[in-house]
Amino acid sequence: MTQRNIFIVDDDASVRMSLMHLLRLRPDHVLRDFPSGDAFLAEAPELPSGCLVLDLQMPGTSGIGVLEALEAYAGRFGTVVLTGEGDVSLAVQAMKLGALDFLEKPCNHMRLFEAIDTAFAQQAQSQQAVTRRSQAIAKINSLSLRERDVLIGLMDGRSNKLIAHDLGISPRTIEIYRAKLMEKLNVRSLSEALGIAFAAGFYPEV
Repeated sequence: MTQRNIFIVDDDASVRMSLMHLLRLRPDHVLRDFPSGDAFLAEAPELPSGCLVLDLQMPGTSGIGVLEALEAYAGRFGTVVLTGEGDVSLAVQAMKLGALDFLEKPCNHMRLFEAIDTAFAQQAQSQQAVTRRSQAIAKINSLSLRERDVLIGLMDGRSNKLIAHDLGISPRTIEIYRAKLMEKLNVRSLSEALGIAFAAGFYPEV
């Protein structure tokens, strides 16, 4: 079973202890607790990805401040806010900053488990998307400049003949470049090639 990292950030020691005891009921969880947002952020660069159970009202850097700082970590920490202050404006602010759920203390333990499971599922999807994008970018970067020119022509819906005219080369040469770029992208159809280009954020300049 894959271990899942959970980081509890709350200035109330009794809350941290209660959450640690509760979450230990699930053997796949690896738990760390932090008494403040500042303590968590000090170690965040070295921490593995995981789920963050975050209080909002804390001395020093607040929970909102932590969420703002985590924008630089590109989805490494899926955050569930658990707070005693059920303020709607705070909930909206937290969600805008990437929090995946907003729970009020005291919270039903099954509701907390559900929120954590959802956070891990969404985090996995996000990481898969990042991986797909990085792989697509690597494939696009493997193309020569001329192969990219041909791909741009194909993305614009132009025929081999029109692309050849635009580039000042023969249609036969376009066919060769097209075959090479399909091979490098490891695809068999134009739609697959376009899918990789779009996933990489590769678009013709308007």
